[in-house]
Amino acid sequence: MSEYQVSRIYPSDKRAIAQMDALLKQEGIERDKNLDYMTGLFDDDYNLVATGSCFKNTLRCFAVDHDHQGEGLLNAIISHLIAYEYEKNNLNLFLYTKVNSAKFFGDIGFYEIARVEDKLVFMENRKNGFQNYLQELAKSRQDNGKSAAVVMNANPFTLGHQYLLEKAAAVCDTLHVFVVEEDASPIPFAVRYDLVKKGSAHIKNLVYHSSGSYIISSATFPSYFLKDSQLVIESQAKLDLMIFTKIAQALNITERLVGEEPFSEVTSIYNKIMAKELPAAGIKCTVIPRKTGADGPISASKVRLALKEGRLTDIKAVVPASTYAYFASSEAEPVLAKLKALNDVIHY
Repeated sequence: MSEYQVSRIYPSDKRAIAQMDALLKQEGIERDKNLDYMTGLFDDDYNLVATGSCFKNTLRCFAVDHDHQGEGLLNAIISHLIAYEYEKNNLNLFLYTKVNSAKFFGDIGFYEIARVEDKLVFMENRKNGFQNYLQELAKSRQDNGKSAAVVMNANPFTLGHQYLLEKAAAVCDTLHVFVVEEDASPIPFAVRYDLVKKGSAHIKNLVYHSSGSYIISSATFPSYFLKDSQLVIESQAKLDLMIFTKIAQALNITERLVGEEPFSEVTSIYNKIMAKELPAAGIKCTVIPRKTGADGPISASKVRLALKEGRLTDIKAVVPASTYAYFASSEAEPVLAKLKALNDVIHY
């Protein structure tokens, strides 16, 4: 290993990026558009011989030059990335890899969670991480009557979300409500979760859950939060739904209800993939028409835009009283300041 140097690859280093893209192409991999940290092993002539990258707590985009395989270079890349993540206090790590590389990562301490069509394997570094999550969920499993599920970001919770929960709750005995835990917005998870519970307290057959790292997260579905190609969105959506089917089995969920999506490109793609993949796994997928207000379909993006522009009273007609009360309070001032500082608050 002494002849190679581990170096960070910066987006501005066009030569290194070109080498990285070429190396990934050898392995049939396209570089993710959204990466926090890229690294490589270079020889004395600054030729790239191995590469790997991170996005938040997920490792991805690995490749080793064909002429240098068998030299332990991938091990060096992984060790470097893990050390980088640990320095950032990211201890629970995930990775994507090709099927033929899964055994290698298994040998160095990663455990398979799900795979998509024998093309992609999703793994984590905790032996029982996903199983522990399923076991915790299973404590609220109901075997008497019908169980269904809704997954929502609720960013923030609107009358549209409330309407979806009311309609979904009416067709089942137990409705499991998963609130996306990923903090990709100035409105933090703790606030969103609390507003969901307060805004739906009148519905008596709901069970609330955090999505954790396993439903619509930066690990399972990063392109939900950051724009990427349709092919990448579809691949990640399939992975997310593969994991959801295991969650559904743990909770005896036989139906997932989703809101109609007239605005967001990524959510629309997700809904289409869901309509295909879930029935194939024995889970009914039902789309609920979106609730409309005086200005058309109610949208959390429109609410965020009104908050960004300081039009608090404009949201009063489209959010529950509890949501309005929060944003009118002093507690929301730091959140509102962050929203106002953003260039764009519309979910793509």
